[in-house]
Amino acid sequence: MENSLQGLLNQVEDRKEELIQLLERLIRYKTPAPPARNTEEAQRFVSAFLKERGFKVDQWDVYPGDPNVVGVLKGSESDYFQSLIINGHIDVAEINEDEEWVLDPFSPIIQDGAVIGRGAADMKGGLAGALFAIQLLHEAGIELPGDLTFQSVIGEEVGEAGTLECCKRGYKADFAVVVDTSDLHIQGQGGVITGWITVKSKKTFHDATRREMTHAGGKLFGASAIEKMMKIMQGLQELERHWAVMKSYPGFPAGTNTINPAVIEGGRHAAFIADECRLWITVHFYPNETYEQVAREIEEHILSVAQSDPWLRENPPIFEWGGSSMIEDQGEIFPSLEVDPEHPAVAALMHSHESVLKEAAALDVSTTVTDGGWFGAAGIPAAIYGPGHLHHAHAVNEQLSIEQLVRFTKVILTFIYQWCHTKK
Repeated sequence: MENSLQGLLNQVEDRKEELIQLLERLIRYKTPAPPARNTEEAQRFVSAFLKERGFKVDQWDVYPGDPNVVGVLKGSESDYFQSLIINGHIDVAEINEDEEWVLDPFSPIIQDGAVIGRGAADMKGGLAGALFAIQLLHEAGIELPGDLTFQSVIGEEVGEAGTLECCKRGYKADFAVVVDTSDLHIQGQGGVITGWITVKSKKTFHDATRREMTHAGGKLFGASAIEKMMKIMQGLQELERHWAVMKSYPGFPAGTNTINPAVIEGGRHAAFIADECRLWITVHFYPNETYEQVAREIEEHILSVAQSDPWLRENPPIFEWGGSSMIEDQGEIFPSLEVDPEHPAVAALMHSHESVLKEAAALDVSTTVTDGGWFGAAGIPAAIYGPGHLHHAHAVNEQLSIEQLVRFTKVILTFIYQWCHTKK
């Protein structure tokens, strides 16, 4: 077993040009989101790649032009050996026309030991390394005892949760690795939820009536929804400060759990007292919290703020949480993910990292979010582990170190081999 595995690791090094070419091919597929609805060609390539290596492939449209691809390689002794999901997203960050790239973002180049192109770090490098590992296992004729599932999903960049759709479709395993940007750290993550808070008057008033309103000493029971939203925003800031003091999680600086007032909309025009105001917020929370819990805390606090104001007491704020797409309904949810350091798969992944790279494995938390939380929400133990640094993700001249791509491929190959050879 060890000799055959070492031979495969040697091949990763000897054939790294093929690995680089695979990454370059993935980058050439233009899959930015937004605008999205552009992953069909790339997913057709992934589907064919998996079929040629013995996987049974399921492909379906999550949105028109954006299909998920799931390949399943049944193990020779599925009932007795551990199963594994390898997961990654095929969409990449958007491109602005005025960005100054050394070359077209979808025409990858090699410079200073790195592959430059949109998606190199986030996260086509992880996809390429995992696919190349699968290729080497197939070419060697190695039959895994446990099931191996490969998921190439859409929509992660815009909160469209292709991974959630895989879970809904019934795909599960004993463990999942999201090969997203982690700089080869084994990571969990906090979560994110967006929401709209709306303040809406039951009546409308001409702007000339402002003098008569209660705030100015009159008896007309009316108010500007914009001004009342300011009180709501102050309440959100108070709650954010309370969280910074009262909540914590190892690996996160104090105050990482934030409430960001991102967008505000209100009023009709200058001849009206503003009768409606909407605030779009983004909330970051810790790995040991759920988005339902956090949304409930915000609602309870803001409704208590509203109770202290006579007008808001009669016109209470309305809350709308989450959504399935930043494109379709201006909302998103990324559940948090806690990594259990005692889980045997986490120990196996750490061992794979340490035995291949001859360095200690780092187990910590990501400062961003991935689709990994959907596995936790579905009851599937998971971790994030992939090549690339967050400083390069979404950046102009996004890049991935070739050395790190090779190192990742060796580790993920080792982990696939060893975990799928582990008895239940």
